Amino acid sequence: MSSRANPKVVVLMGGLSAERDVSLSTGRECAAALREAECEVIELDAGLDVAARLIEIAPDVVFNALHGPGGEDGTIQGVLEWLKIPYTHSGILASALALDKERTKDLYRKEGLPVADSMLAAADDVRAAHVMPPPYVVKPYNEGSSVGIYIVPEGANSPPQLAADMPDQVMVEAYVPGRELTVTVLGDRALSVTDIITDGWYDFDAKYKPGGSRHVVPADVPAEIFDACMDYALRAHRALGCRGISRTDFRWDMSRGLDGLILLETNTQPGMTPTSLTPEQAAHVGVSFPELCRWLVEDASCAR
Repeated sequence: MSSRANPKVVVLMGGLSAERDVSLSTGRECAAALREAECEVIELDAGLDVAARLIEIAPDVVFNALHGPGGEDGTIQGVLEWLKIPYTHSGILASALALDKERTKDLYRKEGLPVADSMLAAADDVRAAHVMPPPYVVKPYNEGSSVGIYIVPEGANSPPQLAADMPDQVMVEAYVPGRELTVTVLGDRALSVTDIITDGWYDFDAKYKPGGSRHVVPADVPAEIFDACMDYALRAHRALGCRGISRTDFRWDMSRGLDGLILLETNTQPGMTPTSLTPEQAAHVGVSFPELCRWLVEDASCAR
């Protein structure tokens, strides 16, 4: 990135995905933090003219605060590579792989990381009959923020009636009971383990509405589980080729000990809202939110 003491940073936010509102919230928070960290900041809602706007602004760095398809699947990363503008977070390949949940799980398996049984299936087949024995979860294979999640309980007589706007192909995954844990990796360092406590499923509202969930950091779990989460998250980050920052999510069935710990997914664009997990973990290890955002700017690169 530029060696300027006060780099010109465009915060890319909004976009066209189902996670637009989350991205706008993340972008505003990051823009405010970067101003506090003495960056010159321009907020840019990423529309179809994003390339032309970036050429006009000519930033030193792009801070990528986009979420979902178009923003964290390698698409905007490719545009930025073409324009030769350094950008934060992961590059093209890692971004594309991590947003594709089934390919991510294939890499986990090759790395020897534990995952739940899953399959890709046509949405119409899932609506017509159980494609695996309940309980199971149905979700888009390339969305985040718990968008479009269906939980089919044990003993369910009928298959889920997926919404018409679900993609033609979906992921069907065996349901894993237990606690929701997560680990942020910053650079080459796993920060901590957070225990996410909710009254029900950790869905969109639990993630982003104030009071929707309670975060315990560091998680009150056995040392064996804590250490495994830290190790697995770092290995997942490296296996996918992530850069800068990532967050890996887990489920832990306490009744099965270490055998009950499985990886769900790795997020290359973790949320940076007031209720988000990554800023909390950074603060826990002594990195303030402005310092975190400034670190990401200084880590920015055009390297794939």
